[in-house]
Amino acid sequence: MKFTVASSELQKTLTKISGVVPSKSTLPILENILFDLSKNTLHLAATDLEVSMSASLEVKGSEDGKIAVPARRIMETIRALPDVQLAFAADVAANKIKMVTETGEYALVGESSEEFPVIPQFKGEEKITLNGELLRRLIARTIFSVSADELRPAMTGVLLQLAPKEFRAVATDGHRLVRISYSGVAQTKSKKDIIIPAKALGLVGKSIEEGESTVVMDAAHVQFTCGNTTLTSRLIEENYPNYESVIPLDNDKSLTVNREMLLASVRRVALYSNMTTRQVRFSLKKNELRVAAEDIDFGGEAKEKVACEYKDDELEIGFNSSYVIDMLSHMDADEIVFKFSSSVRAAIVSPAKQREGEDILMLVMPMRLNA
Repeated sequence: MKFTVASSELQKTLTKISGVVPSKSTLPILENILFDLSKNTLHLAATDLEVSMSASLEVKGSEDGKIAVPARRIMETIRALPDVQLAFAADVAANKIKMVTETGEYALVGESSEEFPVIPQFKGEEKITLNGELLRRLIARTIFSVSADELRPAMTGVLLQLAPKEFRAVATDGHRLVRISYSGVAQTKSKKDIIIPAKALGLVGKSIEEGESTVVMDAAHVQFTCGNTTLTSRLIEENYPNYESVIPLDNDKSLTVNREMLLASVRRVALYSNMTTRQVRFSLKKNELRVAAEDIDFGGEAKEKVACEYKDDELEIGFNSSYVIDMLSHMDADEIVFKFSSSVRAAIVSPAKQREGEDILMLVMPMRLNA
Protein backbone atom coordinates (compact mmCIF):
# COMPACT_ATOMS: atom_id res chain seq x y z
CA MET A 1 0.00 0.00 0.00
CA LYS A 2 1.53 3.31 -1.10
CA PHE A 3 0.36 6.88 -1.52
CA THR A 4 1.51 10.47 -1.13
CA VAL A 5 -0.54 13.30 0.37
CA ALA A 6 -0.16 16.74 1.89
CA SER A 7 0.18 16.26 5.66
CA SER A 8 -2.27 19.11 6.34
CA GLU A 9 -4.99 17.40 4.27
CA LEU A 10 -4.43 14.10 6.02
CA GLN A 11 -4.50 15.82 9.40
CA LYS A 12 -7.78 17.57 8.60
CA THR A 13 -9.47 14.27 7.72
CA LEU A 14 -7.95 12.34 10.61
CA THR A 15 -9.11 15.03 13.05
CA LYS A 16 -12.70 14.57 11.92
CA ILE A 17 -12.86 10.86 12.70
CA SER A 18 -10.30 10.40 15.47
CA GLY A 19 -12.86 11.51 18.09
CA VAL A 20 -14.60 8.15 17.65
CA VAL A 21 -11.50 6.21 18.69
CA PRO A 22 -11.65 5.11 22.35
CA SER A 23 -8.56 6.08 24.35
CA LYS A 24 -8.58 2.69 26.07
CA SER A 25 -10.55 -0.33 24.99
CA THR A 26 -10.84 -3.99 25.93
CA LEU A 27 -10.53 -4.55 22.16
CA PRO A 28 -7.13 -3.03 21.21
CA ILE A 29 -8.03 -3.03 17.49
CA LEU A 30 -10.55 -0.24 18.20
CA GLU A 31 -7.62 2.06 19.08
CA ASN A 32 -6.71 2.02 15.37
CA ILE A 33 -7.95 3.82 12.26
CA LEU A 34 -8.50 1.71 9.15
CA PHE A 35 -6.68 3.02 6.07
CA ASP A 36 -8.13 1.63 2.83
CA LEU A 37 -6.56 2.83 -0.41
CA SER A 38 -8.34 2.34 -3.72
CA LYS A 39 -6.58 4.02 -6.66
CA ASN A 40 -6.39 7.71 -5.73
CA THR A 41 -8.96 7.63 -2.94
CA LEU A 42 -8.03 6.93 0.66
CA HIS A 43 -10.90 5.82 2.88
CA LEU A 44 -10.44 6.22 6.62
CA ALA A 45 -12.70 4.54 9.19
CA ALA A 46 -12.92 4.41 12.98
CA THR A 47 -15.39 2.84 15.39
CA ASP A 48 -16.06 2.19 19.07
CA LEU A 49 -18.77 -0.36 18.10
CA GLU A 50 -21.52 2.12 19.04
CA VAL A 51 -20.49 4.98 16.75
CA SER A 52 -18.68 4.48 13.42
CA MET A 53 -17.23 7.21 11.26
CA SER A 54 -15.66 7.22 7.81
CA ALA A 55 -14.20 9.86 5.52
CA SER A 56 -12.53 9.87 2.13
CA LEU A 57 -9.56 11.85 0.90
CA GLU A 58 -8.04 12.30 -2.54
CA VAL A 59 -4.35 11.23 -2.58
CA LYS A 60 -1.79 10.17 -5.16
CA GLY A 61 -1.98 6.38 -4.89
CA SER A 62 0.43 3.89 -6.39
CA GLU A 63 -0.42 0.59 -4.68
CA ASP A 64 -3.84 -0.33 -3.21
CA GLY A 65 -4.17 -1.96 0.18
CA LYS A 66 -5.70 -1.92 3.67
CA ILE A 67 -4.14 -1.65 7.11
CA ALA A 68 -5.18 -0.61 10.62
CA VAL A 69 -2.97 2.23 11.90
CA PRO A 70 -2.52 3.17 15.61
CA ALA A 71 -4.70 6.28 15.93
CA ARG A 72 -2.85 8.10 18.68
CA ARG A 73 0.62 7.63 17.20
CA ILE A 74 -0.29 8.74 13.69
CA MET A 75 -2.40 11.68 14.90
CA GLU A 76 0.40 12.98 17.11
CA THR A 77 2.95 12.54 14.32
CA ILE A 78 0.89 14.27 11.63
CA ARG A 79 -0.07 17.08 14.01
CA ALA A 80 3.60 17.73 14.81
CA LEU A 81 4.62 17.98 11.14
CA PRO A 82 4.69 21.21 9.14
CA ASP A 83 2.62 21.23 5.93
CA VAL A 84 4.76 18.89 3.81
CA GLN A 85 4.30 16.12 1.29
CA LEU A 86 4.10 12.79 3.06
CA ALA A 87 4.87 9.42 1.45
CA PHE A 88 2.98 6.62 3.21
CA ALA A 89 3.97 3.00 2.58
CA ALA A 90 2.69 -0.13 4.33
CA ASP A 91 3.72 -3.77 4.10
CA VAL A 92 0.28 -5.22 4.77
CA ALA A 93 1.62 -8.77 5.14
CA ALA A 94 4.02 -7.76 7.94
CA ASN A 95 1.83 -4.88 9.25
CA LYS A 96 4.78 -2.49 9.03
CA ILE A 97 4.25 1.16 8.16
CA LYS A 98 6.73 3.80 7.04
CA MET A 99 6.04 7.50 6.55
CA VAL A 100 8.66 9.61 4.80
CA THR A 101 8.94 13.38 4.39
CA GLU A 102 11.72 15.45 2.85
CA THR A 103 13.49 15.66 6.21
CA GLY A 104 12.27 12.71 8.26
CA GLU A 105 11.31 9.05 8.37
CA TYR A 106 8.82 7.48 10.80
CA ALA A 107 8.21 3.75 11.24
CA LEU A 108 5.38 2.15 13.20
CA VAL A 109 3.60 -1.17 13.48
CA GLY A 110 -0.02 -1.50 12.43
CA GLU A 111 -2.65 -4.23 12.73
CA SER A 112 -4.20 -6.48 10.11
CA SER A 113 -7.24 -4.97 8.43
CA GLU A 114 -8.89 -8.39 8.88
CA GLU A 115 -9.08 -7.73 12.63
CA PHE A 116 -10.86 -4.39 12.20
CA PRO A 117 -14.64 -4.54 12.84
CA VAL A 118 -16.85 -4.33 9.77
CA ILE A 119 -18.51 -0.91 9.54
CA PRO A 120 -22.26 -1.66 9.36
CA GLN A 121 -23.92 -1.19 6.00
CA PHE A 122 -26.92 1.01 6.48
CA LYS A 123 -30.26 1.26 4.73
CA GLY A 124 -32.54 3.82 6.32
CA GLU A 125 -36.32 3.90 6.49
CA GLU A 126 -36.57 7.69 6.70
CA LYS A 127 -34.38 10.43 5.24
CA ILE A 128 -34.27 14.19 5.76
CA THR A 129 -32.00 16.83 4.28
CA LEU A 130 -30.90 19.77 6.39
CA ASN A 131 -28.85 22.88 5.74
CA GLY A 132 -25.44 22.37 7.34
CA GLU A 133 -25.59 25.62 9.28
CA LEU A 134 -29.02 24.74 10.70
CA LEU A 135 -27.76 21.31 11.80
CA ARG A 136 -24.68 22.85 13.43
CA ARG A 137 -26.92 25.34 15.24
CA LEU A 138 -29.30 22.65 16.42
CA ILE A 139 -26.45 20.55 17.86
CA ALA A 140 -24.69 23.48 19.56
CA ARG A 141 -27.90 24.64 21.24
CA THR A 142 -28.94 21.28 22.66
CA ILE A 143 -25.89 19.16 23.41
CA PHE A 144 -24.74 21.21 26.41
CA SER A 145 -27.96 20.25 28.25
CA VAL A 146 -27.55 16.49 27.87
CA SER A 147 -27.20 14.43 31.06
CA ALA A 148 -23.99 12.56 31.92
CA ASP A 149 -25.86 10.13 34.18
CA GLU A 150 -25.52 6.65 32.68
CA LEU A 151 -28.30 5.43 35.01
CA ARG A 152 -30.73 7.50 32.94
CA PRO A 153 -29.61 6.50 29.43
CA ALA A 154 -32.43 8.27 27.54
CA MET A 155 -31.25 11.63 28.89
CA THR A 156 -27.65 11.06 27.73
CA GLY A 157 -28.81 11.77 24.19
CA VAL A 158 -30.78 14.37 22.24
CA LEU A 159 -34.39 13.56 21.37
CA LEU A 160 -35.24 14.25 17.72
CA GLN A 161 -38.97 14.38 17.00
CA LEU A 162 -39.87 14.31 13.33
CA ALA A 163 -43.24 15.17 11.85
CA PRO A 164 -44.38 16.05 8.29
CA LYS A 165 -44.24 19.83 8.81
CA GLU A 166 -42.06 20.27 11.89
CA PHE A 167 -39.20 18.73 13.77
CA ARG A 168 -37.91 19.25 17.28
CA ALA A 169 -34.71 18.64 19.17
CA VAL A 170 -34.89 18.28 22.96
CA ALA A 171 -32.21 17.81 25.61
CA THR A 172 -32.42 17.78 29.40
CA ASP A 173 -30.40 16.69 32.42
CA GLY A 174 -33.23 17.17 34.91
CA HIS A 175 -32.00 20.61 36.00
CA ARG A 176 -32.35 22.41 32.68
CA LEU A 177 -34.03 21.72 29.38
CA VAL A 178 -33.72 22.94 25.80
CA ARG A 179 -36.40 22.52 23.15
CA ILE A 180 -35.85 23.80 19.60
CA SER A 181 -38.59 23.56 16.99
CA TYR A 182 -38.16 24.11 13.26
CA SER A 183 -40.98 24.45 10.79
CA GLY A 184 -40.92 24.03 7.04
CA VAL A 185 -37.35 22.72 6.71
CA ALA A 186 -37.48 18.92 6.95
CA GLN A 187 -39.95 16.80 5.01
CA THR A 188 -40.89 13.42 6.51
CA LYS A 189 -43.76 11.12 5.67
CA SER A 190 -44.63 10.13 9.23
CA LYS A 191 -44.02 10.96 12.88
CA LYS A 192 -40.88 9.49 14.39
CA ASP A 193 -38.98 9.96 17.67
CA ILE A 194 -35.34 8.94 18.00
CA ILE A 195 -32.70 9.54 20.70
CA ILE A 196 -29.19 10.20 19.37
CA PRO A 197 -26.18 9.76 21.70
CA ALA A 198 -24.43 13.01 22.60
CA LYS A 199 -21.04 11.65 21.49
CA ALA A 200 -22.34 11.03 17.98
CA LEU A 201 -23.86 14.52 17.70
CA GLY A 202 -20.70 16.15 19.02
CA LEU A 203 -18.68 14.45 16.27
CA VAL A 204 -21.25 15.43 13.62
CA GLY A 205 -21.04 19.04 14.79
CA LYS A 206 -17.28 19.06 14.11
CA SER A 207 -17.72 17.51 10.65
CA ILE A 208 -20.43 19.71 9.16
CA GLU A 209 -19.46 21.44 5.93
CA GLU A 210 -21.16 24.11 3.88
CA GLY A 211 -24.16 22.96 1.90
CA GLU A 212 -26.62 20.26 2.80
CA SER A 213 -26.29 17.34 5.19
CA THR A 214 -28.46 14.23 5.09
CA VAL A 215 -29.85 12.32 8.05
CA VAL A 216 -31.02 8.76 7.46
CA MET A 217 -32.55 6.58 10.17
CA ASP A 218 -34.20 3.29 10.94
CA ALA A 219 -35.41 1.66 14.16
CA ALA A 220 -31.92 1.14 15.59
CA HIS A 221 -29.45 3.43 13.78
CA VAL A 222 -28.99 6.96 12.46
CA GLN A 223 -26.54 8.06 9.80
CA PHE A 224 -25.31 11.58 9.06
CA THR A 225 -23.55 12.43 5.79
CA CYS A 226 -21.73 15.76 5.69
CA GLY A 227 -19.64 16.23 2.54
CA ASN A 228 -17.13 13.36 2.38
CA THR A 229 -17.72 12.30 6.00
CA THR A 230 -20.27 9.73 7.16
CA LEU A 231 -21.17 8.90 10.76
CA THR A 232 -23.34 5.96 11.77
CA SER A 233 -24.54 5.56 15.35
CA ARG A 234 -26.74 3.24 17.31
CA LEU A 235 -29.79 4.98 18.72
CA ILE A 236 -30.57 4.98 22.43
CA GLU A 237 -33.52 2.61 22.54
CA GLU A 238 -35.22 3.98 25.65
CA ASN A 239 -38.35 6.02 26.34
CA TYR A 240 -37.60 9.72 26.65
CA PRO A 241 -39.18 11.38 29.71
CA ASN A 242 -42.37 13.39 29.16
CA TYR A 243 -40.58 16.73 28.93
CA GLU A 244 -43.75 18.66 28.03
CA SER A 245 -45.12 18.04 31.53
CA VAL A 246 -42.31 20.04 33.17
CA ILE A 247 -42.68 23.13 30.97
CA PRO A 248 -44.83 25.57 32.97
CA LEU A 249 -47.70 27.25 31.14
CA ASP A 250 -48.54 29.91 33.74
CA ASN A 251 -45.30 31.87 34.16
CA ASP A 252 -46.76 35.36 34.13
CA LYS A 253 -43.81 37.47 35.34
CA SER A 254 -41.71 38.68 32.42
CA LEU A 255 -38.13 40.02 32.47
CA THR A 256 -36.53 41.39 29.30
CA VAL A 257 -32.79 41.97 29.46
CA ASN A 258 -29.74 42.36 27.21
CA ARG A 259 -28.19 38.91 26.90
CA GLU A 260 -24.53 39.95 26.82
CA MET A 261 -24.90 42.35 29.76
CA LEU A 262 -26.56 39.70 31.91
CA LEU A 263 -24.08 37.02 30.86
CA ALA A 264 -21.12 39.22 31.79
CA SER A 265 -22.72 40.14 35.10
CA VAL A 266 -23.48 36.53 36.09
CA ARG A 267 -19.93 35.49 35.17
CA ARG A 268 -18.43 38.18 37.41
CA VAL A 269 -20.78 37.69 40.34
CA ALA A 270 -20.46 33.88 40.18
CA LEU A 271 -16.77 34.24 41.08
CA TYR A 272 -18.02 35.06 44.60
CA SER A 273 -20.53 32.23 44.84
CA ASN A 274 -20.17 29.12 46.98
CA MET A 275 -17.92 26.65 45.15
CA THR A 276 -20.32 23.77 45.85
CA THR A 277 -23.70 25.30 45.04
CA ARG A 278 -22.56 27.95 42.50
CA GLN A 279 -25.71 29.84 43.48
CA VAL A 280 -26.54 33.32 42.18
CA ARG A 281 -29.59 35.26 43.33
CA PHE A 282 -31.82 37.31 41.02
CA SER A 283 -33.73 40.05 42.88
CA LEU A 284 -36.41 41.67 40.75
CA LYS A 285 -38.47 44.79 41.21
CA LYS A 286 -39.84 47.34 38.76
CA ASN A 287 -37.28 47.79 35.95
CA GLU A 288 -34.49 46.61 38.22
CA LEU A 289 -32.53 43.35 38.32
CA ARG A 290 -29.92 42.75 40.99
CA VAL A 291 -27.58 39.77 40.56
CA ALA A 292 -25.87 38.69 43.79
CA ALA A 293 -23.79 35.85 45.19
CA GLU A 294 -22.36 35.05 48.60
CA ASP A 295 -19.84 32.55 49.88
CA ILE A 296 -20.48 32.24 53.62
CA ASP A 297 -17.61 29.77 54.08
CA PHE A 298 -14.96 32.19 52.82
CA GLY A 299 -16.67 35.51 53.50
CA GLY A 300 -16.92 36.73 49.90
CA GLU A 301 -19.89 38.39 48.25
CA ALA A 302 -20.72 40.36 45.10
CA LYS A 303 -23.75 42.17 43.72
CA GLU A 304 -24.48 44.05 40.53
CA LYS A 305 -27.39 45.98 39.06
CA VAL A 306 -28.40 45.15 35.46
CA ALA A 307 -30.67 47.36 33.31
CA CYS A 308 -33.84 45.53 32.37
CA GLU A 309 -37.55 45.76 31.65
CA TYR A 310 -39.71 44.29 34.42
CA LYS A 311 -43.21 45.41 35.46
CA ASP A 312 -44.47 42.59 37.67
CA ASP A 313 -44.41 41.77 41.40
CA GLU A 314 -41.13 41.70 43.27
CA LEU A 315 -39.38 38.33 43.16
CA GLU A 316 -36.23 36.68 44.50
CA ILE A 317 -35.04 33.47 42.87
CA GLY A 318 -31.80 31.48 42.98
CA PHE A 319 -30.07 29.58 40.17
CA ASN A 320 -26.96 27.53 39.63
CA SER A 321 -24.79 30.11 37.86
CA SER A 322 -23.23 27.46 35.59
CA TYR A 323 -26.64 26.64 34.14
CA VAL A 324 -27.50 30.29 33.54
CA ILE A 325 -24.11 30.93 31.89
CA ASP A 326 -24.55 27.87 29.65
CA MET A 327 -28.00 28.95 28.50
CA LEU A 328 -27.04 32.56 27.82
CA SER A 329 -23.88 31.44 26.00
CA HIS A 330 -25.87 29.22 23.66
CA MET A 331 -28.27 31.92 22.49
CA ASP A 332 -27.37 34.58 19.95
CA ALA A 333 -30.27 37.02 20.40
CA ASP A 334 -29.48 40.55 21.57
CA GLU A 335 -32.32 40.48 24.08
CA ILE A 336 -33.77 37.56 25.95
CA VAL A 337 -36.92 37.06 28.01
CA PHE A 338 -37.14 35.22 31.34
CA LYS A 339 -40.62 34.14 32.42
CA PHE A 340 -41.14 33.37 36.10
CA SER A 341 -43.97 32.14 38.29
CA SER A 342 -42.45 31.92 41.79
CA SER A 343 -39.12 31.32 43.49
CA VAL A 344 -39.68 27.54 43.52
CA ARG A 345 -40.97 27.01 39.96
CA ALA A 346 -38.94 26.56 36.78
CA ALA A 347 -38.05 29.67 34.77
CA ILE A 348 -38.43 29.78 30.99
CA VAL A 349 -35.81 31.55 28.89
CA SER A 350 -36.18 32.40 25.20
CA PRO A 351 -34.98 35.00 22.68
CA ALA A 352 -37.06 38.19 22.68
CA LYS A 353 -37.21 37.82 18.91
CA GLN A 354 -37.16 34.31 17.41
CA ARG A 355 -35.62 33.57 14.01
CA GLU A 356 -38.06 32.83 11.22
CA GLY A 357 -39.04 29.15 11.26
CA GLU A 358 -37.23 28.55 14.56
CA ASP A 359 -38.56 28.48 18.12
CA ILE A 360 -36.12 28.12 21.02
CA LEU A 361 -37.25 27.49 24.57
CA MET A 362 -34.89 26.87 27.47
CA LEU A 363 -35.90 26.00 31.01
CA VAL A 364 -33.90 26.12 34.23
CA MET A 365 -34.89 24.85 37.65
CA PRO A 366 -34.38 27.22 40.60
CA MET A 367 -32.34 26.51 43.75
CA ARG A 368 -33.46 26.95 47.32
CA LEU A 369 -32.23 30.39 48.35
CA ASN A 370 -29.56 30.71 51.02
CA ALA A 371 -30.95 32.14 54.23
